[in-house]
Amino acid sequence: MQLKIRNVTSDDLNAFVEIYKQAYKGLEEYAYTKTKDIKYYFRWLMNRDRDGFFVAEVGDKPVGFVACDANWISFFENEEVGEIHEIFVHPKWQGRGIGSELLLKALDYAKERGRKIAELWVGIGNVKAKRFYEKFGFRESGSWGRWLRMIKEI
Repeated sequence: MQLKIRNVTSDDLNAFVEIYKQAYKGLEEYAYTKTKDIKYYFRWLMNRDRDGFFVAEVGDKPVGFVACDANWISFFENEEVGEIHEIFVHPKWQGRGIGSELLLKALDYAKERGRKIAELWVGIGNVKAKRFYEKFGFRESGSWGRWLRMIKEI
């Protein structure tokens, strides 16, 4: 498997939408479900921190995305953090280390930008994702509604 991770461009919009829909099947309570909302979300991520928005490709085929926002000011930390707004991999490509590579790329990006903490929010019922983040040293740090906050010093 030839994995390449590169910065997202506006040409990746359709792949983002399609893979997002596949990745969130069964987790719709934590996701946008309308195509127009997913497209808006993609554009919002591009505008937040274009340099921290990455796509994983096998060959020339997109299979996953991560969006790390190093401009995010954490309400809890009262400083800029590496906020992982989004990470997902197409279900057919899960379990092959692609999500791990995307997360490491995001953490490296945040560290390069001088951030000391990575922060993310995960659906409380998304046990698979919580375990994934815990493998990388993230720990629970509060909750809000259906969302669980996790942080990691980087």
